[in-house]
Amino acid sequence: MHRLELKIPPAAVVLVFAGLMRAVAELAPWAAVAIPGKEWIALALWLIGMMLIASGIATFIAARTTANPFTPDQSSSLVTHGVYRFSRNPMYAGFLLLLAAWNVYLENGLPLLLLPLFVWYLNRFQIIPEEKVLLTKFGEDYANYLKTVRRWL
Repeated sequence: MHRLELKIPPAAVVLVFAGLMRAVAELAPWAAVAIPGKEWIALALWLIGMMLIASGIATFIAARTTANPFTPDQSSSLVTHGVYRFSRNPMYAGFLLLLAAWNVYLENGLPLLLLPLFVWYLNRFQIIPEEKVLLTKFGEDYANYLKTVRRWL
């Protein structure tokens, strides 16, 4: 296991990337893009992102299992209903939409290039380690879930 796997709260990763995006936007004013109605677009992306995050958490609470990103081994049940029918990681997809909303609000094209890096980081240091633990814990049921539901959206 790599020392960064399951160590940094995904919400903290979002904040780091948001800060990096702001810094990039400030350092590259030449990449500014006027987006008419940016507040409404950003708000819509933010609301959808927050709904994904809230729905994911609510589904975990209803299933009486942990939503703690550090302890996937403490999951008491495999959650495959609700928003988890469409995404194995709706909360992380929601975080990505929050960053996309932030990018729209910044009105700069360059920070957009950080979003694939965010996805890579979460895949490598959060999602794949979670999947390994859940595959060990839930076996064939989880293997089937991996085959039928996408990692993001």
